[in-house]
Amino acid sequence: MSNLFTYTLRIADSSLILGQRMSEWCSNGPTLEEDIAMSNISLDMFGQANGFYQYAAQLDGTKSADKLAFRRNEREFFNHQLVEQENGDFGTTMVRNFLHDVFNFLFYTELSKSKDETLSALASKSLKEVKYHLRHSSNWLIRLGDGTGESNTKVQDALEELWMYTGELFEMDNLDAELLNSGIAVDNSALKSEWDRMVNKTLVKAKLTRPEDAYMATGGKKGLHTEYLGFILSEMQFLQRAYPDAKW
Repeated sequence: MSNLFTYTLRIADSSLILGQRMSEWCSNGPTLEEDIAMSNISLDMFGQANGFYQYAAQLDGTKSADKLAFRRNEREFFNHQLVEQENGDFGTTMVRNFLHDVFNFLFYTELSKSKDETLSALASKSLKEVKYHLRHSSNWLIRLGDGTGESNTKVQDALEELWMYTGELFEMDNLDAELLNSGIAVDNSALKSEWDRMVNKTLVKAKLTRPEDAYMATGGKKGLHTEYLGFILSEMQFLQRAYPDAKW
């Protein structure tokens, strides 16, 4: 398993799992407009995941993009733990997405400069969608935070609960370091200061208090996840596992 293959899988996995989470909002949105918006975000994430899975399949040479998505168990997934967290209420979903959207915006901006032409092209294409995702989640965070006392309390509570999953967004391991030295990967740790600035600016507008940087969960890059990922995969992968190699 090459480092480039694993690196590409990591990106694809986070997009796929967040896309699956957002698909759970289909027909459950608070308004028709938001139902459509969140369903479209889900489709965007699936599209991003498919692009990176196809490249990973090309690098691997033995597995298709579909098999990479539907034939691995939770210990073989490398997504950020943040994206697998439950949707909760609408405000909780917006908090989770906002924290990840800021990271994605910064990450894809840098990945678009990669010496790997395929990763660069995929990042540039994804960035157009990510900008919309960030605008959507940040606008809602401000609207809810600076709304009623109840809406402010709910999103503040969600922020406190989800904050512990933001630390691993900026982790770097040996694989990252090796590909960074080759001009391929992004230096995630270098994104932290700008992520802080963007997050802090929005939280001030939303009249929300930034949580303390205390305990931070970790392990996504090593295939370690919260209890939620297994349930996500059991639903998402059911058809493929029940009818392997089925033709439509």
